[in-house]
Amino acid sequence: MTDESDLEGLSVLGGASVPTRKLETFPNHHPGREYMVTLTTDEFTCLCPKTGQPDFAALTIEYVPGERILESKSLKLYLWTFRNEGVFHEHVANRILDDLVDALEPLWCRVLADFGIRGGISISVDAEYRRPGGED
Repeated sequence: MTDESDLEGLSVLGGASVPTRKLETFPNHHPGREYMVTLTTDEFTCLCPKTGQPDFAALTIEYVPGERILESKSLKLYLWTFRNEGVFHEHVANRILDDLVDALEPLWCRVLADFGIRGGISISVDAEYRRPGGED
C-alpha cells in the first residue's frame, strides 16, 4: 500500500494549482513487474508558433514504470504550461516525451498527441522511448 514516505517530495499534490514544468514522482512498489500506466486528456492546448492561434489535442501517455511513478496533478500543471507557448505539434509531443523520460526513467514510454483539424488537416504525433537494452 502507500507508505507515508511515498509522499516525500510531492509538493504540488494538495497545494496550489499553478502551472509548472516540474514533474513529480513517487516510488513504484512493484518495480519487478512490468505493467502499463495510461494517462489521457482531451484538454491539451498550445499555440501555433507563427500565427499564435490555439491548437487543441487529445493526449495519451503510456508508460511501463521503472523505479518511479508519475504523480498526476503534477502532469496536469506541467501540461498547462504549454497553453500560451508557440510550438509545432511534432516538437511538443517529443518535448513531453523527453521530460517524462527524464523524470521517470521508465522501461518504456509513449506520447500520442492527436491534434484537432486545422485547415482541413489533422496531425497526430506518436513519439516513443524504450530504455536501452530493453526488449523490442
